[in-house]
Amino acid sequence: MLLSGFFNKIITIKLKINFQDNNKSGIQQVVKRFLPGKSKIHSLTEIVRPTLLIREKQARENIRHMSSKARSSGIIFRPHFKTHQSAQIGEWFRSEGVEQITVSSLPMADYFARHGWKDITVAFPVNIREKKLIRKLARQISLQLLVESEEATDFLAKNIKAPLKLWIKVDVGYHRSGLSWDDDNSLLKLARQIRKTQHVPEGLLTHAGHSYHVRGKTRLLEIYHESVQRLNHTRDVLLSNGISSLKISYGDTPTCSVVEQFHGIDEIRPGNFVFYDVMQLQIGSCTEAEIACALVCPVVAKYPERQELLIHGGAVHLSKEFILDEKEQKVFGYIAPWNGNSWGPIIPGCRVSALSQEHGIIKASLALLTDIKVGDLLAILPVHSCLAMDLMGDFVLV
Repeated sequence: MLLSGFFNKIITIKLKINFQDNNKSGIQQVVKRFLPGKSKIHSLTEIVRPTLLIREKQARENIRHMSSKARSSGIIFRPHFKTHQSAQIGEWFRSEGVEQITVSSLPMADYFARHGWKDITVAFPVNIREKKLIRKLARQISLQLLVESEEATDFLAKNIKAPLKLWIKVDVGYHRSGLSWDDDNSLLKLARQIRKTQHVPEGLLTHAGHSYHVRGKTRLLEIYHESVQRLNHTRDVLLSNGISSLKISYGDTPTCSVVEQFHGIDEIRPGNFVFYDVMQLQIGSCTEAEIACALVCPVVAKYPERQELLIHGGAVHLSKEFILDEKEQKVFGYIAPWNGNSWGPIIPGCRVSALSQEHGIIKASLALLTDIKVGDLLAILPVHSCLAMDLMGDFVLV
């Protein structure tokens, strides 16, 4: 809903309660999942507790850039919506011509289906206990699911009559889920089993999440090319055994951010790129200017003797994801100044060094300690924007 402040005109968005709209008035809104909104404000001057801000212009530019690369490569851009989980932000993608999306759960698929999205991939190995929701969605949209076992495939064949599109989840090196790319026998057996069902064998899908463990464009490109080569090996093995017309779906933000021209795949599914974050900055997949989200937090105490500040902003706002800096120190977020309208460049020599539930400890430079006062606001660039968005639920567009 649109809220006008005395000095600022901003938009506060409420996210997800079981991904269902509880709006009886007809005014467009998205409802938070578990708790009442954390940041219901009319003006940026009214921030009193941790508040998540989104730079709409930068987020839209991030979308535009990734969409343009996919379009110029002649492939499908199927962005992952788990990062933002917002119907309104989803419309920013639609304005760039996006028609097919990815989500991380069936309830999320249901939410976006009710907001007009008709072609949705659930990029998580199918949970057969959710058969009722699978049946519902399969009747309403083009529902695409991931399988990696004979048991799940057999269950879908026996229990879901409406046609599904099934992707075989392939592990190209991340070792989180999926059949190994070089397990030819298991892959062929599963592909043949899918062919015998009423469902459509759509192709091979992977998440090259091991890209998060490397640093720099050179290593990211190596992972991308190796992953694509492995997927094409698998497709060639299946083709040589009579399994044809399989697509390749590839997705992770780090490699998709540095690749300029995509080859050997049919679609990409990055998600985090819409906002980026401190982790992506360290990996080398974005610049600081491309980070489109920050958590604004009140300073509640100063400890000059140990060169620290205490903020209201903890693990329930930022998560406990961290990176290690060049000194092997834990970083739960970087610090940026807040000018009342937006945040500025990262302040050198400062970091969120520890988090508990509501507390955040900042290791501060002497300059910051001198300048900051109790009651002032600081912006925290999150290590993982997907988790910060999910934890906060509400956000403000600036």
